[in-house]
Amino acid sequence: MLVKDYAAINRKWWNNATPAHAGSKFYDIPRFIKGKTSLQSIEIDELGKVRGKTLLHLLCHFGMDTLSWARKGAITTGVDISDSSIRLAKKLSRQTGIPSTFICSDIYELPKILDKKFDIIFASYGVLLWLSNIKKFAEIINNFLCDGGIFYIVEVHPFTNILSYDFKLLYKYFDRGPDMDDSGTYIDWEKAKGVTYEWRYTIGDVINALVNNGLKIEYMHEFPFSMYDQFPGFMEKNKKGQYVLKNKKIQIPLLFSLKATK
Repeated sequence: MLVKDYAAINRKWWNNATPAHAGSKFYDIPRFIKGKTSLQSIEIDELGKVRGKTLLHLLCHFGMDTLSWARKGAITTGVDISDSSIRLAKKLSRQTGIPSTFICSDIYELPKILDKKFDIIFASYGVLLWLSNIKKFAEIINNFLCDGGIFYIVEVHPFTNILSYDFKLLYKYFDRGPDMDDSGTYIDWEKAKGVTYEWRYTIGDVINALVNNGLKIEYMHEFPFSMYDQFPGFMEKNKKGQYVLKNKKIQIPLLFSLKATK
């Protein structure tokens, strides 16, 4: 039986999805170029002042969050597996005049090409499912984080992994995967159709991977809203622009944030 090159398969999908994302209202690149931040209030409030600090953004896509942190004064480096995403990130850096380093790499290969320590390592919204090895991910964080540094992640809550995008019980919480998915992209489920492979981790998996690599968990917060239409037809926007479930009787966590220090 042939072993699939999951990273290559997923890279191909992201390369194909990047143009659709770049032209979408979801990302709204024209407003970003004019100065609008792509960051959400959660990470802005919780991570606090970043001016003068070095920041490594893992799985940065085409770098809007990376550049948004740079606008706040951070010295940023963004990493992503997609060639087309990194090309666009570099273009946005030039267009906006915001300096940032961007590297195209599988994060597991990053120690071979980057030799540097960072004050902050940041990851957000839809990264865990692309990680084939959560323990190695934590090792990467430990490798690049300076003593006293911060790892911060804000992410789709693992509990929602049991649900399909049309809000049906489809997966097992403790089933790690990989699972094949061909449902399209989150900006439009009918666009960027293609096969990807995804993994699922519990909150315990995330915490234990970090703790086992010597990091101290400062907090973990849970939120009853999402930043995108995770379950089309079942969600609505509230006054803050957050997506919440229409049925108020359903109370489940949709996002979580976690801060750990070395």
